Amino acid sequence: MKRIGVVAPGSRLEAAAPDAVRAIAAELYAAQAPDIVFHPQCFLEDGHFAGPDAARAAAFLDYANDPAFDAVWFARGGYGACRMADAALDGLKPAAREKLYLGYSDAGVLLAGLDRAGCRVAHGPMATDFKRANGAAAITRALRFLVEGAADTLEPSTQGVAAVAFNITILSTLIGTRFEPNLKGRVLMLEDVGEYLYRIDRELFHILSSPCGRAAAGVRLGRVSEIIPNDPPFALGEEEIARHWCAKAGVAYLGRADIGHDSENKVVLFSG
Repeated sequence: MKRIGVVAPGSRLEAAAPDAVRAIAAELYAAQAPDIVFHPQCFLEDGHFAGPDAARAAAFLDYANDPAFDAVWFARGGYGACRMADAALDGLKPAAREKLYLGYSDAGVLLAGLDRAGCRVAHGPMATDFKRANGAAAITRALRFLVEGAADTLEPSTQGVAAVAFNITILSTLIGTRFEPNLKGRVLMLEDVGEYLYRIDRELFHILSSPCGRAAAGVRLGRVSEIIPNDPPFALGEEEIARHWCAKAGVAYLGRADIGHDSENKVVLFSG
């Protein structure tokens, strides 16, 4: 039986999440359901955060360094992973490199650092997604990936391709830091939510003007959802923006990716 540890590196998890997630797991696997352990830290409250920075880092290391866990599943995004990432990554022990890590959005800070540390990481649904429309499908996808490694949970274009995936805003903030990912020879998949298009434009300028971004084998654009209206309307749509900066950088634009802040978010296992 798989054992999955859930931690919250950013914002606090909803109290209803454990029962909802375990119910989906029980329906999916019956008596063979994985043991999904929610760290008490997930429900701490320190203003915006799920507990102070030190508590969030300690909770992550509790499960990352515990050989009894097969995977660490990030509870939700929000904001806060960057504030505890140094302590979290500096505290990794050998057992941490033997497990799988899954999350997206703000958790991309840790995905990037863990990938650099040689860990197996994936961009995909988190526990908080149970509350989305059709959220059971997202939780089912995450569990089937974590428990079975099911190929049909993966973003289709990643088959046989070296790929990584990030939230656009998060990746832009990582450029030039110790968490800057290695994109050389990898297809970069990008998504975002709740931004103005001019900010998407600015962030893709930053990513694709950097040596990091220009090393990518190509770019695929996932969903850019809940765009904040601009007055006056921005001149370009999200795909036109992506094509523009890819062309300027000499990086191939490869089309769309089936990832985003929604229940259809497919899994991208970092590879290459």
